[in-house]
Amino acid sequence: MTRQFWGLPILLILLITACKQASNKQETTDTKSALELNVGVMSSMDFVPLAVAKEKGIFDRHHINVAIQKFYSANERDAAFQSGIIDGTVIDYTGAVLQKAGGVDLKITSACNATFCIMVGPDSNISQLSDLKGKKVAVSRNTVIDFCIEAALNSAQTSPESIEKQEINKIPIRFEMMMKGESDATALPDPFITMAQSKGARSIVCMQDLDYVLTGFMFKTEAVNQKSEALKAFYLAYNEAVEYIHTHPLDDIRSILVNEIGFPEALVDSVKLPDYTPARMPREKDLNATVEWLKQKDLIPSDFSAEGLADNRFIQP
Repeated sequence: MTRQFWGLPILLILLITACKQASNKQETTDTKSALELNVGVMSSMDFVPLAVAKEKGIFDRHHINVAIQKFYSANERDAAFQSGIIDGTVIDYTGAVLQKAGGVDLKITSACNATFCIMVGPDSNISQLSDLKGKKVAVSRNTVIDFCIEAALNSAQTSPESIEKQEINKIPIRFEMMMKGESDATALPDPFITMAQSKGARSIVCMQDLDYVLTGFMFKTEAVNQKSEALKAFYLAYNEAVEYIHTHPLDDIRSILVNEIGFPEALVDSVKLPDYTPARMPREKDLNATVEWLKQKDLIPSDFSAEGLADNRFIQP
């Protein structure tokens, strides 16, 4: 009888201890899961702060494991995003709006800093946007490249219908055609801008000069809701990486520019980095301009709105 009396409390203590251990184990597992993100990137300047955060251990200091997957095709990147293989990715607003309008549940959580420039070849006598009238311009139709060219022409009171568009989807091919004079102009991102300029090509205008910001991070809504702590840590690390870029010489990220972004080693010293800013929200004017342009192309429903497309819960005001 005595043994039974003492055995019951001991059994209860063991049971409570086991429950606590299981609870703590589950909490640890949940926390670990919450502080993991899978992010897709392409070799663009928008990727540089992420590469810095990865290489310099900044993500580790913020206790987040960011698995970065590189893609060499926008279609492959988008397929991975839509299927849930990656939680989020860097993307232009044109691509994000098209996916949202197509039924993909996503949120744009911040803007990025890379730009696009309208370039002409080394032997071109084109000096301003209005000179493009009647010229061959290489584009990837209904993409951010197409948007850039039309927005630039409109800024110079030059009709987009006045140019001859050449449908060239791949950037390296557009680059080569422009350099050889087979296209009179095209829109390029870096590292192609720097590569083209090193060979005598010239920029007529860049989108930042026209006050356009056209890229950002988008995440699946499911990831935004279920991995909020991970996203908070992600942006703290992102901001620290931006600070690192501003406070260290270019040579400290030379390997990133060469191996991750694709700059030739000989051109690294001439690279002009974007004016990276701490994470900030997309501007309504940029999202609205993208939406209206896509509506004019009949690529999204006429009643589609940019309202609710962005999610500001991770960006410090």
